Amino acid sequence: MISSMTGFGQACTECDGVIYTVEVRSVNNRYFKAQMRLPDIVAFMEGDIEKLHRDRIHRGTVSYSLRMKNISGRALFDIDEFTLKAYIDRLGDLLGASSGACRIDLAALMNLPGIVQPVIPDEETVAKMRHTVLALSETAIAQLRQSRLDEGRELAQDLLKNCDAIETHLTAIVQQAAGVVHEYYEKLRRRVDDLLANAKLTIVEDQLSRETAIYADRCDIAEEISRLDAHVRQFRQSCTTGEAVGRRLDFITQEMLREANTIGSKSANAEIIRRVIDIKCAVDRLKEQVQNVE
Repeated sequence: MISSMTGFGQACTECDGVIYTVEVRSVNNRYFKAQMRLPDIVAFMEGDIEKLHRDRIHRGTVSYSLRMKNISGRALFDIDEFTLKAYIDRLGDLLGASSGACRIDLAALMNLPGIVQPVIPDEETVAKMRHTVLALSETAIAQLRQSRLDEGRELAQDLLKNCDAIETHLTAIVQQAAGVVHEYYEKLRRRVDDLLANAKLTIVEDQLSRETAIYADRCDIAEEISRLDAHVRQFRQSCTTGEAVGRRLDFITQEMLREANTIGSKSANAEIIRRVIDIKCAVDRLKEQVQNVE
């Protein structure tokens, strides 16, 4: 079954006094794009986390967020005292050159670049963090994929409903097209009879038949109907493959619209044209919904 490109996944766990929370969201995109938000202490894992996404998600913009909350009392960040002292000394030099007095706000100094640095964990801690974050990310991505599949089921129902509508109109067009040539022949004969009613002229039956044959060839839509029907069947089959078929479905809808336009341009029958308009409306809905398919 097809999968949507919009979804949400979340996972949370606690390890060594740190609460890890992962949130993954995805929205529509023609290609795959990952947006990562990681604390500095685990920034080295960005490539591994992005690879997890690429292995499991083919299309869509994915927004990944990892939050870490320390509940153990151990600091996850350290203060670079050397850099802080350098800032204070520099400010002292500036104050010494002036006659006024000034109060230094240490809390404000903490926001200066380079003051607060993440604690560099040891190898054992790094291994635990890597295992925890990757396992948690896999859980969140699995939830994301499940939500995309759930939405994909509803999306598939709507897509197949529009396919049903197209097939219904195609069947009506086939039935109507069968009598178009005969109607044209009778209409042409009546018009000729009216024009020659008061004249002592006759028209050769072969000429009438030849004109009818030319019209029949010009308005023959059997090939276009066959191709459009094949596209609809191919669309249905693609919806049940369970693969990333969003681009494929998009290409198929373009071909559907091409055949519908050709049928409309070849037909002069009012009923067929009305059915073609209904088909084009259904194809347009397909094209819109396909933009949500992975």
